[in-house]
Amino acid sequence: MRRKPAGQLELAWMGKGLGLISAQDGKYDYTWVDRNDVRVREVRTIDTVETVGDNTDGNLLILGDSGDALRSLTTIPEYAARYRGRVKLAYIDPPFNTAKSFDHYEDQLEHSVWLTLMQDRIRMLIDLLHPDGSLWVHLDQVEVHRMRLLLDEELGADKFIAAIAWEKDKGRRNDTDVSSAYDTILVYAPRGKKWKAVRNLLPRDGQNARYKNPDNDPRGPWMQGGDGAAKSGTDASRFPVTLPSGRVVTPKGGGWRFTKEGLELARSEGRVWFGRTGDSLPVIKRYLTDVQDGLVPRDWWTADEVGTNQDAKRDHLNKMFPDVPVPFDTPKPETLMQRIIEIATNPGDLVADVFAGSGSTAATAHKLGRRWVSVELQESTIDTFTKPRLEKVVAGEDPGGITARRVRVAKDALPEGMTADEAVKFQSLLRKVVGDPRTAGAGAATLKLLRDVTATHWDDTPLWEGGGGFAYAKLGPSMYEVDDETGEVFLSPAATNGAWSRATAGQLKFTLTPDHPVFAGARNRQRLAVVDGVVDERVVDAVVAGLGERERAVIVAKAVLPEAEQRLRELSPGSRIRQAPDQVFSKGIVS
Repeated sequence: MRRKPAGQLELAWMGKGLGLISAQDGKYDYTWVDRNDVRVREVRTIDTVETVGDNTDGNLLILGDSGDALRSLTTIPEYAARYRGRVKLAYIDPPFNTAKSFDHYEDQLEHSVWLTLMQDRIRMLIDLLHPDGSLWVHLDQVEVHRMRLLLDEELGADKFIAAIAWEKDKGRRNDTDVSSAYDTILVYAPRGKKWKAVRNLLPRDGQNARYKNPDNDPRGPWMQGGDGAAKSGTDASRFPVTLPSGRVVTPKGGGWRFTKEGLELARSEGRVWFGRTGDSLPVIKRYLTDVQDGLVPRDWWTADEVGTNQDAKRDHLNKMFPDVPVPFDTPKPETLMQRIIEIATNPGDLVADVFAGSGSTAATAHKLGRRWVSVELQESTIDTFTKPRLEKVVAGEDPGGITARRVRVAKDALPEGMTADEAVKFQSLLRKVVGDPRTAGAGAATLKLLRDVTATHWDDTPLWEGGGGFAYAKLGPSMYEVDDETGEVFLSPAATNGAWSRATAGQLKFTLTPDHPVFAGARNRQRLAVVDGVVDERVVDAVVAGLGERERAVIVAKAVLPEAEQRLRELSPGSRIRQAPDQVFSKGIVS
């Protein structure tokens, strides 16, 4: 009997169905627990500590665990309204799970812990993504194959866009079997291949210099299109062409790239170039006005294009923090982040990075006029690097990275058709030629002329001079403790007064009403009252007296007297009392 297999391809690992909780604040140190554990489901408050600059525009730097921060951003109404479903680019550079030791990362996570850590965060990042958004996951070669399977499982294999290879190091290590030269950046988008319609092209930069107008064509600069003579072809493509000079030419050994009809049409429209004397092989013109505004991104990004780890550390961070040893081995250059951000977003869009590290993503996004939210686990990293760096960006005191655009330009006019990059290469080759003993008799005047007509210099154009701002916040403490032997849940010492009210409101998705004398939060026609003590009949009377027409109350308290529940049923049918902590997490109360 024929059978049709069911199910889907998925990655399996030990502990996949379990949850992780932080065993020690500020470190990648986790303990396995049941996914229903309150410490996994708890929504912590986001407490603003400081505002930097004049206009934060939603820019937010959070100190805390990335999983806790994402849960709060997607659950607390005030933050969910601002960030959930609005992130155009989620870029993460998580711990690589290698055997290396980092001063600022415990990067030796076991595979199963690492995969669960990533799965939880990816699910919440997907919840943050705009329908036109994209997720970029930056990894080395240790976990990238497992991450590809995990992303296929969480988003769908049809949502895969690219695996970009970034040349992170131009050098070569001699203390290993094969020297690693690149990282991989996996790109996924909810729209799948339709994301092409909303992603941006790369700027053409030097590409336009290849377009010339030697015949003063009124349609503007042009270059040879995909036509001309080919190395191979059929008999039909080997037809003779009569040049304006009268000479008849036929491609030797190959064929024309164009058809006879295509050439005749282009010739009638004046789109064929036969050289200055009319005696060269035909070139069908491709006009600059006809090409698209930019270049389609490739999946191989060279160090010369977007920089290296060393560029970020040596040329930027070390100069920004000259008195502090920079502990990051793999900081990302702003030029790399610029390319990612400009492909995936437009000015004003929202960028998220929940493994902030030195702050490259947020700093680059800020300079490019994007809004951002960033999370960093370790307070020492934020205090020493991330926050000071972003403060310098706001103040216009960061001269590195993409603050200025540095490009090679001609000192005077370069020879026709030569770009500045080609001139640099020419000068390099010329130095090698001049250094050869066989060229010792070369004329000094000629050599000087060659150097002069191909001279270039760096031109710096300021792109960022400071401005904007951001809020700096810390995740609030846990309101709950669990006896791991019995599973019994207790309120922690931090669960007092306003802290507990704010945490409870966020947990139950109530918008805070800090100025209300009775209620801590509101959700549609429901009002939340949080009682730091025992609910009796007098408390019920006071809560119900504060309700408006057709409003109902949810009362959360540490203890509840039986007569209080009866009193609430009589005075306000449909209102409820929940005793913390157990009933706060009961089914139907927390989604």
